[in-house]
Parts: sequence; structure tokens; C-alpha cells
Amino acid sequence: MNILLKSACIIDPQSPFHNQTVSILIKNGIISQIEKSINPESNTRVVELDNLHISQGWFDSSVSFGEPGYEERETIANGLLTSSKSGFTCVAVNPSTNPLIDNSTAVSFLKSKALSSATKLIPVGNLTVNAEGIDLAELFDMKSNGACSFGDYKSPITNPNLLKIALQYTQGFNGLVQSFPQENAVVGKGIVNENINSTQLGLKGIPALAEELQIVRDLHILEYTGGKLHIPTISTKKSLTLIKEAKAKELNVSCSVAVHNLIIDDDSLIEFNTSYKVLPPLRTKSDCKALINGLLDDTIDMITSDHCPIDIENKEVEFDNASYGTIGLESAFGALLTILPLEVIINKLTTSRNRFGEENTPIKIGTAANLTLFTPKGKYTFGKENIHSSNFNSAFLGQKLHGKVFGIIANNQIVL
Repeated sequence: MNILLKSACIIDPQSPFHNQTVSILIKNGIISQIEKSINPESNTRVVELDNLHISQGWFDSSVSFGEPGYEERETIANGLLTSSKSGFTCVAVNPSTNPLIDNSTAVSFLKSKALSSATKLIPVGNLTVNAEGIDLAELFDMKSNGACSFGDYKSPITNPNLLKIALQYTQGFNGLVQSFPQENAVVGKGIVNENINSTQLGLKGIPALAEELQIVRDLHILEYTGGKLHIPTISTKKSLTLIKEAKAKELNVSCSVAVHNLIIDDDSLIEFNTSYKVLPPLRTKSDCKALINGLLDDTIDMITSDHCPIDIENKEVEFDNASYGTIGLESAFGALLTILPLEVIINKLTTSRNRFGEENTPIKIGTAANLTLFTPKGKYTFGKENIHSSNFNSAFLGQKLHGKVFGIIANNQIVL
């Protein structure tokens, strides 16, 4: 298949054509020509879109679907289509399934379901058997079959010796260990951020301390063992300080932040909208501002949608009983454009793939076309008509977002 992109502004500091508006000819999935103007051949699909911008394909380090076991939340096929339409050419899929992804067969199953998709799926394997936090799962075998990292989704490693052993063991095959930053003993029965809002609304609080204690512990263990540690979805100002200090010591640690934790604060809880029930919880305006600054100074390595579809039976219930999670793929880019410069967004959505074992593909002649197509112009109100997921539990419904994602070109396919 031949594709011609006309008048596309390239946003890619790794490309010799960065910030240039050019035409790009793609033949059989490979960029074959980049010129100011290219005349299409007869068998070429011409793509000409208003204010078209392109970048390297975006990567999301934390996406949940459901299949196998929870297809009512999302199937792999529709989840990957949603990812493609939202601009993501590669997604790391969490082991929030039944059965869990704690062995090489389960990893191979997920990968086999995505072979024909434009968006690449890389599985995150469970760190422990049945996510019980007792015995390490088949980490080496899962890595050999394509697992990109290991962690029990939204479940902290309560046993510090288990984290120590995992970090030591995975050094033998360059494995990446994820540790969700939450000390359950401090969380107790909390469900939202512990603050004046939780008190006024009568909702039990989760102190920032619960996140920060776990991060302190994990970083001390990492300093002792070595290895590679990823701390997903941090949410507090103090967490940033701790990770910044660890990086100054040259510890091999990375971290991510969820889009909703950057933009929405716990003042929104007054609506008792269960789409705002997320983990880690929405924090304060001060935390949001600190997290944004953490992206600007590169303390935070990557941004994730933390996409988590939840079926209506588990979301449209009393706030206390609702499941945690919000969908986020469709709204990620538009929400980020309301708070961050375009080049910062592109950087945080592309360079992070290296941490999970994926290579970057600079936009230049001879490389595989792995591209996201978008425009940073325009504003719109995010509504259900903008959602491709099987469920509508979005924290951004009704919010003003910027820009538009057109789609992707990847795996010798185009999705617009």
C-alpha cells in the first residue's frame, strides 16, 4: 500500500525535517520520499488534512482492556482500534484480566490477538502469581515471549523482600519491575484524597503519605539492589521530590503520571461523579501544578492515559461501591494541550517507549512509518460522540479540549 501525506508539519526533534512542512511518500510501510511537493502515482492513497501535523507514533505505558475475562469492559480488538483512533501506535496493556497474565502462555495469547492491528500491543506481565504478592511469576519466560515489564496492576508490593528479589533477579535479563506506589496500611478504607473536600463530603480519605511512604521504601531497596524500577502514576508533590533526589543519585528509576491527575483536582468530587473515582486519587490543585512542573523539568518521564474502561454495573452505583478507573485514550491529547506545550506532549508520548523495550522510529527516509497524525488547532467539548471505547466512564466528559487526533499510520496500515 502506498500513502502520500501532503503538507504535513513534522514534530520530531530526531528527524532532519523537524518543524518543516513537507509531503511524505510511504511505500509498503516504509518512508521512501520526503519533499516539499510530491506528485502521487495512480495507486497511491492521498491524505490531505487541515493543518496536518505528524510525529513519531505515540506510546501509552498503562492501558487496560479486559479481555480475557472482562470483555464487557473492553475487547482487545476494540481497545486497539480505540488506541489507533486516539493516536497511539503502541500500548502497554496491564494484566487486569481473568485469568491473569502471570505466565508465558497468557502473554502469547495477548500478543496473538493483536497481530493484525495497526497499534502494537505489548503485554505487562504480573509480577507475582495470581497477583497475590507472595511468589514471583514466570518473569524470564514472560520476557522471552514478549512481556515488556512486570507489575501487579494497581496492587502494591507489600513484601519489601519480594521487591528486593525481583529487582535482583530481573537484572539477569534486563527486566523492568513496576511497583505501584501505595502503602495499604495507611490507605485503610480510604477512597479519595484525604483533604478538606473528603471531610466535607463524608468520604474516607487516602493520605498523600500512603504514596510517599511506599516510594521512599522502594527507592531505598532500588539503591541497595540495583536493577530497573518504574513507578507508575504518581500523584503528589512530595513524590516528585523523592524521585528527583533518586535520579540525582543515578538510580535507574522512571515514573509516569496519568492525564487526569495533571488536570482534575479533588474539588471535582463535589459532583459525586464516579468517573472521578480513580487510583491514585485526584489530589489538590497544588499537586497538579507540581506534577506539570515535574514534566517540564523531566523528573516525570512519561504521561499515560491510564485508560481503564469499567462497565456500567460497576460504575453507575454509589460512590463508595464504584470501581476505580476512567477511560482516557480518546481525551488524552486534547486534555494535555490545555496545559502543556505541544513539543513537551510529543516528547512525553514518544521517547518513553525506550523504557519499555521499544525502539523509536525517527521520521526520515528509509525508516518504517510509525506515525501519529493530528492538529493542535481548534477547541471542542468532549462528549460521548468522541468516545470509541465500549464504556463511557470518562472523567473528561463535558470538558473543553484542544486540537484533534486524525489517526495513525503503523504496521503498514492507516487508521483515520
